[in-house]
Amino acid sequence: MSKDLSVSVLMDFYQELLTEKQREALELYYNQDYSLAEIAQHMDISRQGVRDFIKRGEQSLLEFEDALAVAKRFGEMNRSIEQLRVLFAKMREASQAPVVQRCLDEAEKLVSDMEQNA
Repeated sequence: MSKDLSVSVLMDFYQELLTEKQREALELYYNQDYSLAEIAQHMDISRQGVRDFIKRGEQSLLEFEDALAVAKRFGEMNRSIEQLRVLFAKMREASQAPVVQRCLDEAEKLVSDMEQNA
């Protein structure tokens, strides 16, 4: 079984929607880097049981993302914020006018607030 690290990102958004066993197996496998055998021993189930929990959990996470697209929108928002920061820096270099600098300060604060509240 190869690890798709995007599952770890999806867990950040949707792990509370998984069953407890799915969440535990995925957490140990993706975030703690346990092997299937180690997880089986930890959860006191077979390796096949672990594999089933992981596969079902992965499928659930993908279905949640397909339906809700929270992770996709979050990524898009972060890319937009980074682009805004680059534009702010370019505008600061282009104009030293105090009114422009104040407007940029306010705009950067709004972007920072949005980022913290995301």
